[in-house]
Amino acid sequence: MNMFDHTRKRRHQILLVTVVFSFGVLALGARLVAPDVKQGESGVGESLLVKPSAVEVAGELIANGEFEAADRLIQQSAGQPEAQLGELAKIIQEYEQIDQHRRVAQETAYAEQLAELKKFQVRPTPADANDAADVNDVADLTDMNDVNNVTAALSVIAGATEFADAAGRSELLSSPFVTQVFQRAAEEAAEFELKGEWVDAYAHCYYWLQMIDPNNKAYSDYSDELLDKASIVASFQDSPCETREERYKGVKKRMFTRAVEALNWHYVSEMDYAQMAIKALRRCQLLAEVMDVSFSEIAEGSDASFRPPEKDELSAWLASLAGLMDEVEQSRAGFDKDDFMRLFQKILVLNGTTVELPEQVLIAQFAEAAFSALDPYTVMVWPRQVQDFEKMMTNEFTGIGVEISKPKGLLTIRSLLPDTPAYEAGLDAGDVIEAVDGLETKDMTLMCAVHKITGPKGTKVTLTIRRTGEEKTREITITRARIIVPTIRGWQRTEAGSWLYMLDAQYGIGYIRITSFSADTASDFESALNRLESEGLKGLILDLRFNTGGFFDSAVGVADKFIKRGLIVRRQPGFGRVPSYEGAHEKGTHPDYPLVVLVNSASASASEIVAGALGDEKYNRAVLVGERTHGKGLVQGITHYPGGGAQLKYTMAHYHLPSGQRVKSREAAEKQGKKDWGVGPDIEIKLRSDEVRKMIEVQRRNDVLVQADRHEGDETLKKHTIEETLAADPQLAVAVLVVRSRLIQADVLAQAKLN
Repeated sequence: MNMFDHTRKRRHQILLVTVVFSFGVLALGARLVAPDVKQGESGVGESLLVKPSAVEVAGELIANGEFEAADRLIQQSAGQPEAQLGELAKIIQEYEQIDQHRRVAQETAYAEQLAELKKFQVRPTPADANDAADVNDVADLTDMNDVNNVTAALSVIAGATEFADAAGRSELLSSPFVTQVFQRAAEEAAEFELKGEWVDAYAHCYYWLQMIDPNNKAYSDYSDELLDKASIVASFQDSPCETREERYKGVKKRMFTRAVEALNWHYVSEMDYAQMAIKALRRCQLLAEVMDVSFSEIAEGSDASFRPPEKDELSAWLASLAGLMDEVEQSRAGFDKDDFMRLFQKILVLNGTTVELPEQVLIAQFAEAAFSALDPYTVMVWPRQVQDFEKMMTNEFTGIGVEISKPKGLLTIRSLLPDTPAYEAGLDAGDVIEAVDGLETKDMTLMCAVHKITGPKGTKVTLTIRRTGEEKTREITITRARIIVPTIRGWQRTEAGSWLYMLDAQYGIGYIRITSFSADTASDFESALNRLESEGLKGLILDLRFNTGGFFDSAVGVADKFIKRGLIVRRQPGFGRVPSYEGAHEKGTHPDYPLVVLVNSASASASEIVAGALGDEKYNRAVLVGERTHGKGLVQGITHYPGGGAQLKYTMAHYHLPSGQRVKSREAAEKQGKKDWGVGPDIEIKLRSDEVRKMIEVQRRNDVLVQADRHEGDETLKKHTIEETLAADPQLAVAVLVVRSRLIQADVLAQAKLN
């Protein structure tokens, strides 16, 4: 039995003693003594006979985020011969410094936001010039006729509510000024809508309203509808990367009907066909509303074959849809698959006799809306989308090997990938791509730019590049090649393009970040672990933040490296089907060194499987630090059954942790009025938006790969030290403290065995 197996067997007993301590029953200076019980073969009796030290109990308190309780225990244990108590006290002090720094920063930021908010308030001069104006004063909003002022005020309110405590938030949101800003925002959004400017209505108004009050369902529902309308407009328009006809090429009615058949047999739960019909009908109504307001804009940005419908045709379409909606509502209880498919056929016939929308667009919109009633992850992948979908799943594509972004609307190379055509051609981080094959990138979306830059292996692409400090642009022609994007990263990239994984050489603490789970992730992770262990690894931080998932088998493979034997995850399909079990293999299991897993709200799917298994109470293999995960809780499969080159990604199972607990989806939890979705952390460290921005900025600079001859004085590409990295990332800083406390526990257990 190794030292951490021993710790886990005593975890329950230690926590029981902790409860005793918390009620003040534990005597000052006394060692923690468990009650004597008869030893049994299960090992439980053995664990209860062990007398855990104050270091062990304090370490467990730290691992559960109970730093104050650990501090009290250490103070009451003064005089004990354990030198490690002083080391734990230092860790607690460092945590308190982190916490204090964050509190001060939050209070300062809140005061700054309130001061900024007062600038938007126009009030008569107080009778007493010394009277202080506060946010409750009624303001004159006559200076806010400009929507940009409304948006600016909303952004400041959003910042203030984030930095405020519960009382301050309540006071702020109930103030007359904020109420008036909300009202003005709704009015501005309505004006945008009258002009068919759905994106502006969302971006200037409802985006902020939803952020300020995320629990307001009216705001979230309306935001979704605005985005749906904007998506509808875009679906009819040609873009720099594709025409509408190219976008929907190959979409056929049969593909959708076969997809519904597949779902009827294999979806994880019983399908609510009435709700699917209502969602699809509502999308058809939105199509008419968008056409009514934006048909001229759609016609302008569309190919010549499309004729926007007349007003009387739109009226007939809407009237018929209303009738169909009533039929579905009245027969909701018995509405089944056959009823749903008949409705779909009626919609297609109705379209032909009224608005005559392009059938391929109508089918795609109908399918998207209908499947959204099931869950956010069940979607049609139409023939045109398959290639991009497979790139996303495999992290493989044929291109040039750059990471791009659009800061300030400029298509910019964020980093290079080593040993790729882009690196060999002399491209560099910070270069602005002004054109791709002569086509300007100013109005391109990121997805469009990726589509243009990537292409078949061996083909060429010409980029027009503007480099900082150079007056003239340059054209660089590059031959595309097969690119594999690595999913394993360290805390910093070297000039040669390799990663540094050892975060703290003094304590032997390593760091590995998994950006997604591709086919090669488990094997690449193994290589990184072996390298760290050869460098003297004593404790590991596994970063799964912002990892939205990927291949199920890769996630199981990563978890398997830390669990000797037993269940990793159970997949439970619907309709009483036989579940599948994925278990650990003792061969290849790495040493039982301390392990911390970093998670946040963007850790989803495969990330939740890994974090859930390693942090599960059955093993307690890892301490989870950060925030509650995304809450996907569902496993998807892919089928080619729709035919014609289309695919269906559908939810096929729920998954359960080793202890049997089901990982709830966020949608399911919210319907129950609960917040227990996903996987919760042992130590919750919620980052504010300003902290997230700072952490990502430091991370990106540490990730960047530039040309070897890059000028060293370029401050925009400066690498950050470990100290700067930890200062910018409180979650990572706390994770380091937890690993250090675990190492101290290990030292105590090792000494106990020797004695």
